Amino acid sequence: MRRSQGHNYQPVPQQPGPSSASHDALEEENERMAEELKGKIGALKSLTIDIGNEVRYQDRLLRGIDEDMDRTGGFMSNTINRVVRLGKGGHRNYMCYMFLFVMVVFFVLFLILKLR
Repeated sequence: MRRSQGHNYQPVPQQPGPSSASHDALEEENERMAEELKGKIGALKSLTIDIGNEVRYQDRLLRGIDEDMDRTGGFMSNTINRVVRLGKGGHRNYMCYMFLFVMVVFFVLFLILKLR
């Protein structure tokens, strides 16, 4: 028994005398199996290329989402800072006016949707 790269195999026993027919049959089977293996390797190669393309596409999408979230986070923090400054200002009535405005808008929207 020989070892080649960690795989066990046994050589095909050689029969004494000229057995060209059995040798040709083995060679034919070997060629057929090699062709099958080439087809499977081609399919695997195609699959790995498709997986790589999909990974790159998903990576681009995730990077885009990450950039959008960063921009949105910056926008939200600026808006919150403005609201906090407005609340800390000398005019405390502005917060009451803003709250009342929001309540009126929601009430009007509620009426519009309810009467539909």
